[in-house]
Amino acid sequence: MGRIVKVSGPVVEVEIEKGEKPFLFKVARVGNLSLTGEVVSIAKGRATVQVYERTEGLKVGERVSFDGKMLSIILGPGILGKILDGLGRVLPFSGERIERGRGRRFFPEGEFEFKAKVNAGEWVKEGQILGFVELKGFNYKILSPVAAEVKEIKSGRVSPKEPVARVGNREVFVFEERAVRIPSSFKNRVEVKEPLLTGQRIIDFLFPIAKGGSASIPGGFGTGKTVLQQTLAKWCNADVIVYIGCGERGNEMTEILKEFPKLKDPYTGRSLMERTVLIANTSDMPVSARESSIYLGITVAEYFKDMGYSVAVMADSTSRWAEAMREISGRMGELPIEEGFPASLSSKIASIYERAGAFLRGSVTIIGAVSPPGGDFSEPVTRHTKRFTGAFWALDRELASSRFYPAVNPFNSYSRYAQFIKDWWNRLGDYESLRNWMVETLQEGERLEKLVKLLGRESLPEDQKLKYEEFNLIKEAFLRQNAFDPVDCYSSPKKQILMAEVLRKVSNWWHKVFKKRGIPVDKIVSQPVISKVLKMKMEVDEEHLEEFEELKREIAEVYEEFLR
Repeated sequence: MGRIVKVSGPVVEVEIEKGEKPFLFKVARVGNLSLTGEVVSIAKGRATVQVYERTEGLKVGERVSFDGKMLSIILGPGILGKILDGLGRVLPFSGERIERGRGRRFFPEGEFEFKAKVNAGEWVKEGQILGFVELKGFNYKILSPVAAEVKEIKSGRVSPKEPVARVGNREVFVFEERAVRIPSSFKNRVEVKEPLLTGQRIIDFLFPIAKGGSASIPGGFGTGKTVLQQTLAKWCNADVIVYIGCGERGNEMTEILKEFPKLKDPYTGRSLMERTVLIANTSDMPVSARESSIYLGITVAEYFKDMGYSVAVMADSTSRWAEAMREISGRMGELPIEEGFPASLSSKIASIYERAGAFLRGSVTIIGAVSPPGGDFSEPVTRHTKRFTGAFWALDRELASSRFYPAVNPFNSYSRYAQFIKDWWNRLGDYESLRNWMVETLQEGERLEKLVKLLGRESLPEDQKLKYEEFNLIKEAFLRQNAFDPVDCYSSPKKQILMAEVLRKVSNWWHKVFKKRGIPVDKIVSQPVISKVLKMKMEVDEEHLEEFEELKREIAEVYEEFLR
């Protein structure tokens, strides 16, 4: 126990009573309302508590108790489809606020049909599947907490408070409790090999992310970070989506809450919400809970990863999380570094993204949005995030202003995963050489675009003018994608390969005709078949991919005429 001696916003200083020994990062119950907090500092008979709820009305002298447990979340059947706040409390769809000191943490409700996969007397490994509970078409797998003999196991209807098995001396329930700050075991970690497919061509083809990888989406206000993350959540081929709204505007989270239950999952045909967990901590909620919301979301992801599922975590935005740390560290009197951020900023960012990974069973992929003030990518949060993520999708205000979406700047973006997943893509076609050709063409086009902006297109020699047109064709026909078009909103890997083959075919014919006949570039690029190439992304759907071969033949027929 202890008593409050100082209140500074979400930071409360507590005088510890004799004989009491609070531990770092253990939960504290603060004041008469029993607000949830966490011990973040202990010194000379005093503890500093970070309170995750609003502290208005707290008075000096009110009592504080220490739980002896770390901040944790209960995980079990039924958590999919739920909306949680940064403390793991269930938020109602009605939008009503949870009263301070109250709120119900998630806990499985009702009875479940448990189906055992092992028998009593068998020896099981730690993490081995004992059985599963099926709920709304999803299998929640119940895992063994230890390596030991199964003393008892039952099948049939069970309540959450009733053990379904006893392994060694441990009782096993359909739910488990996990501390949010402690990562799941990293045993059986493997090299990433399979892409997380998003249906967005500029990401999948040029700057891919692997299942078990990490990516950041930096961009200034209005560049489309939230829309891109929502698009990725809808179309990515992960088994489970965890969407974290950290410090974002309430209307954006409201849009997600309204849209996701209505969206049809492209992989299951059911509601997208049935494989999604939403963590909502909007900008008007307590600032300190932003930190816990990120760790909470990743803990939920690790729960499903341990079952063997691939999980994608969308964190929007980590900048608001870092700003919360800056405010709290300032109130605690910690020494600030650049732009007022705490010295621990780099290690805290690393602690998030390093929890991504691919394992022998399951994966966690983390995609975090970053909101640099004024779009300045040299600011600390963006710079440190860049160090710890394998893919960097830089959003460009100029592209967004010209209605070019996704507004990913191909010259400021990169991915370290292309080399790891190329074998997967090469099974579908000549991915490696197609990607290399496209990257080289874009790099040459960037150089020419700078000259065009300075001197105009007509200042270019004919051969460079042809390369510039090739660059523009790739941008318009491949990189630009309409999220609202029923065909263009999603491109399968096979369609992307075929589109790239068509574009390289056009490029080869352009250069061949120009080299052999010296025909003016404007005439070469203005053939009617090129308008078909520009429209192929919207006119050729996934059911009629053979039309790309017909388009290739038509291109060959048109340009063969120039050589006769």
